[in-house]
Amino acid sequence: MIVVTLQKTEKMARILFGLMLIATVGFGQKQHKKQMVALQKHTYFLASDELQGRRAGDPGEQKAAEYIAEQFNKNGLLPKGTEGFFQTFAINDGRMVSPSTTLAINGKILEAGKDFEVLSNASNGSFSGDASPSIQESNQPWFLDLADALEENKENPHFDLNNLLAEKIRHAKNKLASGVVFFNSKGQDIISFNGKDRSEQTPLPVVFLKKEAVEKNIADLSSTYHIESNISLSPKIRNARNVVGYIDNGAALTVVVGAHLDHLGYGEDGNSMIKAGSPSIHNGADDNASGTASLIELSAVLKKTKQKKFNYLLIAFSAEELGLNGSKYFVENPTISLNTVNYMINMDMVGRMNDSTNTITLGGYGTSPSWEKMIDAVKEKPFKIKYDSSGTGPSDHTSFYRKDIPVLFFFTGLHTDYHKPSDDADKINYMGMVKVVQFIQQMIEMDKPAQKIAFTKTREIQTTTSARFSVSMGIMPDYSYGGNGVRVDGVSDNRPAKKAGILAGDIVKQLGDYKTSSVEAYMQALSKFKKGDKTTAVVLRKEQEISFEIIF
Repeated sequence: MIVVTLQKTEKMARILFGLMLIATVGFGQKQHKKQMVALQKHTYFLASDELQGRRAGDPGEQKAAEYIAEQFNKNGLLPKGTEGFFQTFAINDGRMVSPSTTLAINGKILEAGKDFEVLSNASNGSFSGDASPSIQESNQPWFLDLADALEENKENPHFDLNNLLAEKIRHAKNKLASGVVFFNSKGQDIISFNGKDRSEQTPLPVVFLKKEAVEKNIADLSSTYHIESNISLSPKIRNARNVVGYIDNGAALTVVVGAHLDHLGYGEDGNSMIKAGSPSIHNGADDNASGTASLIELSAVLKKTKQKKFNYLLIAFSAEELGLNGSKYFVENPTISLNTVNYMINMDMVGRMNDSTNTITLGGYGTSPSWEKMIDAVKEKPFKIKYDSSGTGPSDHTSFYRKDIPVLFFFTGLHTDYHKPSDDADKINYMGMVKVVQFIQQMIEMDKPAQKIAFTKTREIQTTTSARFSVSMGIMPDYSYGGNGVRVDGVSDNRPAKKAGILAGDIVKQLGDYKTSSVEAYMQALSKFKKGDKTTAVVLRKEQEISFEIIF
């Protein structure tokens, strides 16, 4: 009897365990399906044509921000921006020609953009007087014909139009000209306004008279004409917004989880991989509707979790595609004390996990010795992991690394739709996104903090550029800086800049013979040097120009 009873009991236990296992698996599958549906819903909306590519500062980006704020609110998060959930910041979009800009010849008012172009780096100011294309006089405007110089240099591979213009403007300034009107009497229009130009302003107000306007207004190059002009260039600003939500568990430490909400719009900022053809909406489903959708889902998960060891700050950053502007702005203007931040987790392009390789890359692995233990605590990992130790790179975790905060960057890899209109929501691996969300949740919940995890510095990598170069100064440019030159955001140890004495906050104006008016110009300058070369870096430090010897 006893044996029979034990056998029945064991059999019942096995049946009950099997039923529990089936129920658990069933519950897990239901959770997976629920999260997949939510992630799909968020991604499809954020990557829809309605949002027109979520270009930072455009109406589509604002719609995306409003949607994220609505989801944060629905999930029970507290607003932690400066205006509710929003933290608004300005993007310097270059220069624009102000409506007050005028040019009149013999009393006839000409139209900017149609009849004449203002030089992109022209100084503001007014000039008036009588001038002839054949004679240049002091204290009067100058007409300057570019035709002969262009003809002389048409076979010169080293000819640089900007250098020619700068030389002629300097000469006019030295001869006391009040302003310059360039034209080309023998050819097509060669100058157009470029609002992205960050080169130094000219010492005089300068315009270029277009071909048809030349023919109509100064046909006789030996005659004298009366000129009246006012040149006014002003900063072109658009406003973007971070979305910041908070889960207050009354804890001493806060975990930051972030993803960028913006994308390329129609590619207006020149960051599309498509360089020809008519403009198209870049929906950015993987980059980075996938990370933003995962952020929204994590906000719901972390709000409901029974683990209250941390507070959570969830941030959807804008203007990442323009140079990490949103995250840079946040760390300079934080809405909580950065001293309470334990670490930052960033999700950028987490929507294209390859089912055959089932692999994810974790960047920032070297920023804390604690990451290994925290990752290993998740016993059943849903994917294979490739590790990248660097705390820097072309995404928002870099801004937190710069503040000595440990970072971990989740990334499922590049693909052929990167920065193209074809990055659409129907190509996303939503089950892969579920794996990322659940892994992050488990890793955070299994952490047992007694104190903040330690921060360690790592090697630094450069963000992308069109230039190809084999040397580096070892600086991290401030991509949000809108002035002339390259502002140094950080300096790497044991690299040329550090050895020379360059500091964070310095503005690099020139490398050797090459002006560095922008990050792209700086990269182009670097491409002119090779390992072992020496050059001079001209740096602006608190209004004082200093020269440093650089050895690559």
